[in-house]
Amino acid sequence: MSTENFYRATPTQQVTALIMLCFCLIQYAHITSAQSPKENAVGSRPNVIYILADDLGIGDIEPFGQQHIKTPNLNRMMREGMVLTQHYAGNTVCAPSRASLMTGLHSGHTQIRGNFELGGFTDEEEFGQMPLNPGTDTVATMLQDAGYRTGMIGKWGLGGPGSYGTPNKHGFDYFLGYLDQKQAHNHYPTHLWENEERYPLENTFLYPHQSLPDSADPYDETSYTPYKRKDYAQTRLTGAALEFIETTSEQPFFLYLAYATPHAALQVAEKELAPYSAFNETPYTAKRNYLPHPKPRAARAAMISNIDSSVGKIMERLEELQIDDNTLIIFSSDNGPTPEGGGDMEFFDSNSYYRGYKRDLYEGGIRVPTLARWPSRIQPGSRSDHVSAFWDLMPTLAELAGTEPPKTDGLSFLPTLMQKEGQEQHQSLYWEFHNTRGGHVQAVRFLDDFSKSWKAVRLYSQSSDTEPAIQLYDLDNDPGESIDLAEKSATLVEQAREIMNSSRSRSFIDAWNFDQR
Repeated sequence: MSTENFYRATPTQQVTALIMLCFCLIQYAHITSAQSPKENAVGSRPNVIYILADDLGIGDIEPFGQQHIKTPNLNRMMREGMVLTQHYAGNTVCAPSRASLMTGLHSGHTQIRGNFELGGFTDEEEFGQMPLNPGTDTVATMLQDAGYRTGMIGKWGLGGPGSYGTPNKHGFDYFLGYLDQKQAHNHYPTHLWENEERYPLENTFLYPHQSLPDSADPYDETSYTPYKRKDYAQTRLTGAALEFIETTSEQPFFLYLAYATPHAALQVAEKELAPYSAFNETPYTAKRNYLPHPKPRAARAAMISNIDSSVGKIMERLEELQIDDNTLIIFSSDNGPTPEGGGDMEFFDSNSYYRGYKRDLYEGGIRVPTLARWPSRIQPGSRSDHVSAFWDLMPTLAELAGTEPPKTDGLSFLPTLMQKEGQEQHQSLYWEFHNTRGGHVQAVRFLDDFSKSWKAVRLYSQSSDTEPAIQLYDLDNDPGESIDLAEKSATLVEQAREIMNSSRSRSFIDAWNFDQR
């Protein structure tokens, strides 16, 4: 109806015309919003690839000072992106660290606060770990609701076969990998899982915890023939990741790619050992701790190089598809390194100058090597000492996707990645670890009134009911946590105690509460 006819119309006709106009405007707005992605802090929504290594120490790759292992593709990420020098894992072992990453909660609030194992190591006993509860908010459910296609490829550890904790039940459209992290102790398993179905590999079963017989010669490589297989699971994971990227073109995607290496057992294809043949080796005979290997140093180095090669293939595929400039890649590790399975931590200087390894809440157990690359968005060759942790991923990706995150313990570190003003700072970071081998541990990194960084650690003992003393370290001047200043800093110790006591909720698992020792 023209303006002239509108004024000539009867009141009833005018009301009808206005109602029709409003209806058309609503329809137009709905169509427009459905066709156009939500705007966010950086414009159109990028793809996100989050790559997680397993038991990779902060000193294990060249961008963080590694001298023996070559990682040219991670070096490229460093040159073309950002090194995050103070990024922390969610915990110091697998399952609770991954739970923190997925839920945006630290280990004082997550449902899963330890490696709660179900079943055993054989195929028949594969039951996984404690599953995430139904309806748990995850990074994947958040991005799925925001219109992303979501994929999880690799080691899950948050719910076994047939449980309510499988990836497809927690926001992932596609999954290929290990459900049970105990199965991931063997990198040549008989199967992986694709969505909810077994995905067979061309391997016969190999028990992952056995030693070289006393009658075998550890320097004779034929002694290790019984432990060799051909179908390497990590190669399958990389292939699945490349296929997921290539087949996802109609909408933005989130890919969580969690390699099970270099976690023991030390296993890799023979041809990948060649670059490290000059290492002076002492065979690892296992003594029932994972699997034996004639060249443990070369094996671990080759496993890390294998991850590096996979990162290179992913970057190449993004370039081929011409989506490189619209894809953020973050690389990190689930916790610190470990000598378990024959890993030589001293030779590789795997934890750099930091104290502790996997299963410790000292810096070496939780400060992890982290890189971020996003061509045209992240400044090449940049470094940041912004303090961040796994539980910050959810709000960061929410801001990227233009959506609201569920309640988290995290802060978006997107301003840091983009080198923009307005980055919020954590006043404290909190961890707790419940060691199945005995004892509990709490740790907190916090700022004093002068914005100086401190680290406090409290070690509980199963043999004592008394509250343990708190250790205190000056991270600004003593990042290796070598000098305990607790006796000289009563006020800071009390500040740390208050944070430790107030940062957790009670767990429904008695063994994960500090009054159950």
